[in-house]
Amino acid sequence: MNEILQLKGTFEHGKNSPMGPTNLPKNKSVTVEHLMNLKNDLMNVQKFWQNEKLQINPLVSVYYNTVVAKSNRIKGILESSSKKNNDTIVGAKFTDENKPKHIITHCLESYKLEAAIENLANVISAVQNYFGNVISHDTINDINSKKYKKLFEDKTKIKVSRTRFVNTIVDAFYVEKFGVDQDVSDMDETAIVTIYETGTKTSDIMKQLDINFLDVRNIDGTTLLLRPDQYRVLISKAPYLISMAVTDISKLEKDSFYDCEDIVTSIPHPGNEPTIGVIDTMFDETVYFSEWVEFKNMVDGIDLDSSDYDHGTMVSSIIVDGPNINKELDDGCGRFKVRHFGVAKSGSFSSFAVMRAIKEIVESNRDIKVWNLSLGSALEINSNFISPEAAILDKIQYENDVIFVVAGTNKTSRFNAKKIGAPADSINSLVVNSVDFNGEPADYTREGLVLSFFNKPDVSYYGGTADKRIRVCTPLGEKFVCGTSFAAPWIARKLSYLIDVLGLTRELAKALIIDSAAGWRNEKYSPQKIGYGVVPKRIEHIIKTPDDEIKFMINGITLDSDTFVSNIPVPEDKEKFPFVAKATLCYFPKCSRNQGVDYTNTELDIHFGTLKKKKNGKIGINSINKNKQSEDERIILYEGQARKEYRKWDNVKLLRDELLTPTGKKRQPKPNNSNGLWGLSVRTKERLNEKDGYNMSFGVIVTLKEINGVNRIKDFIQLCQFNGWIVNKLDVENQINIYHIAEEEVIFD
Repeated sequence: MNEILQLKGTFEHGKNSPMGPTNLPKNKSVTVEHLMNLKNDLMNVQKFWQNEKLQINPLVSVYYNTVVAKSNRIKGILESSSKKNNDTIVGAKFTDENKPKHIITHCLESYKLEAAIENLANVISAVQNYFGNVISHDTINDINSKKYKKLFEDKTKIKVSRTRFVNTIVDAFYVEKFGVDQDVSDMDETAIVTIYETGTKTSDIMKQLDINFLDVRNIDGTTLLLRPDQYRVLISKAPYLISMAVTDISKLEKDSFYDCEDIVTSIPHPGNEPTIGVIDTMFDETVYFSEWVEFKNMVDGIDLDSSDYDHGTMVSSIIVDGPNINKELDDGCGRFKVRHFGVAKSGSFSSFAVMRAIKEIVESNRDIKVWNLSLGSALEINSNFISPEAAILDKIQYENDVIFVVAGTNKTSRFNAKKIGAPADSINSLVVNSVDFNGEPADYTREGLVLSFFNKPDVSYYGGTADKRIRVCTPLGEKFVCGTSFAAPWIARKLSYLIDVLGLTRELAKALIIDSAAGWRNEKYSPQKIGYGVVPKRIEHIIKTPDDEIKFMINGITLDSDTFVSNIPVPEDKEKFPFVAKATLCYFPKCSRNQGVDYTNTELDIHFGTLKKKKNGKIGINSINKNKQSEDERIILYEGQARKEYRKWDNVKLLRDELLTPTGKKRQPKPNNSNGLWGLSVRTKERLNEKDGYNMSFGVIVTLKEINGVNRIKDFIQLCQFNGWIVNKLDVENQINIYHIAEEEVIFD
C-alpha cells in the first residue's frame, strides 16, 4: 500500500472576478401591477406596526418565489444598497412546501419602512411614464449601458438613482410578497425560545409584555428559557417576535441492551496515551478500566440512581478498551484515556443545562481536541432552524480548535421520529449513524437532511443490531448493546489517533475520515441514512491507500477571496493523464442561528482539476465536478441547483470522477492540455458583511486513481519536488515516536 503524502507549498491569493451589472434573467420581465402589489404589501405592514402596542423596530418578512441566492436577496426595495439590506436581516426560513421558498425577515426603523414605500412609488411612476407597464431584461440592459443616462440624471423625471431603480426591479422579480410572519406553534413544556433581534433590549421587551425578566434565564441576548405560562403570554401578545422555539426537555432514549455475565478482563496502567473528552451521563468508578478515566460530576446536588451510570460508562468503555472487548472491531488505534463529564441523568434532561455545561467544560479543558457526545433527543429536529444544542457545538468548534463526534440518535417504538434529533444537526460536528455488520443501515437509523439541505449524518459505523451487538462494560458487568451511541465512540478513537498521535489538523482528520468512507462509487443506501458511507474498521485503511492510488493532503488558510495553486504536477502516460480523481474539502465556518436556514456564514467553493486558459487570458480550472460557480463568464445557475450539485454553503464537499462510463466501460485518460499541471482553488464567499471567512483553515484530501492499475507515486513525488512542493510521507511509526517523545515527562536533577 502507498503512504499518504502531505504537500506543503505556497498558495497564491487574489480577488474573485466582480459580477456583471444586475439584471433580470433573459426573457423575463416585471409588471407595474406586481410592483403596485408589493407597495400595497409594505403599506399593510406599516399599518400593522402603527397599530401595534409593542415598541420595537418593525419586522418585515420577505416571501421569495424561490430558494434565493445571496446575490438575489433584496438590494434596493427596503434600503439603498446590498450591504444595508443584508445588515437588516434577522432571520430566514423555508416555506413548508415540496418546492421550498425563502422567507427572510428584516428589522428596520419605521422611517426606513416609510422611505421604502416612497421608493417603490417612485419606481412605479418611472416605469409607467417612461417604460410602459412592463420592464424587461433587454430594457434593464439598456439602462445598465447608460442608454437612459440623461433621463436618470433629471430628478424631476425619475426621483430614484439608476442603480437603485435597477435593483428594485430585479428585487421585485424574486419577491412574491411582503408581510409579518406570525406562524408559531404552542408548547405545553418549558421552552427554549429565540426572539428576533429588534434593537430593543430583551429585558425591555419582556417588561412591555408583563413577563418578569428576572424570572427568565437566558443563554444569550435573544435566546431565553421560558415556562409554559410565560411562553403562552409571548405567543398571545407578540407571536411575530418568535424566531424559533423548541422544548427544553430532551428525552434521552435508552439504547437497547441485554444483560450478560460479569466482564472478565484486565488492563495495563495508563501511560501517555491521548485523552478523549466524553460528555454523557455518569461514569461508575468501580469498573475495571476506571484508572483510565478521569470523572467529574457536573450535576452535583441532584439525586442519582444506578441507571444514571449505565450509558456513560458503556460509551467510555469503548473509547478506552473497545478493541480488546470487541475483537472483530479492532481498529489498530490502541487505547485512549478519557476525561468524562457527567452532565445528565438517564431519561429526560434539560437541554438548557447541558448547553451551559458543555461550553464551560470545553473552555476549561483546552488540551482535549476530540470530544464524544452520545446524548441525543428522541424528538425530531425542525426543518427551519438549527437546534440550540447544535448551535452551541458549532460555535464552540468555530472558536476553538476542537471537534465533536456526535451520535446520530435512534428511532424507537415510543417516538415516531424519522428525522435525526438534536444535537445531531450540528454542522461542524462529525455526526455518526449506525450500520449492521453487513454495512446496511440499522433498523433504528434516523435520517437527515438538516435545514432541508445539509447532509447529516456525515458517516456511519458499526453500532450493533439485534442480530449482532456491541460488547461494552457497565457498572454491573458485561452487556451487549446497539445504538448510534456506540457507533460514535469508534469514530472518536480514529479522529483522536489522526489528530493527537499523527499530528493532523482537525480539518484534515475530518476530511480523511469522510474520504475513507466515501470510496469511488455512490452508496446503494440513502446518504440521508448513512452519510458519505461506512468508515473502514482498520486505521491503516484510512491512512494508507492502494498501490494504484496517489493520495495527498493539503492545508490552507483563506487570506483573500481566492486561495489557489496552479502547479500540482500529475504524472503523464503518452501525453495524457491516466487518472480519475477525487477531492474532499472540510472547514469549520462561523454559523448564525438567528439566520435560520441560511445558517453558515461562509462558503468555501472548491475547484480541482486540469488547467485551462480562459477568454480573458487568465488561467482557470476544469473542475472534475464541472463546477462553473465563480467563473468570469456570466452563467445562469439557480441557488437550488448550486446547493444540490456543488453543495454550496455546505462545509463538507466531495468532488469525484466516476470510475466507469455510463455504459460500464473503463474511463479513458484525460488529455494533457496544461503542461502536466493541475490546479486547486478555494474561493471564499460571505453570507453576511463580515470577514468571517478570512483566516479560515481548510483541509483537502486528493486521490488520484490510476485507471490501468500502475503505481506512479514515485513519479508524483519527484514531479512535486521539481515544482517546489515539500513532500512528506505520513510515516506512522515516525509520528508515533515523535508523539511519545513529546509526551514524556522530563525530570530535572
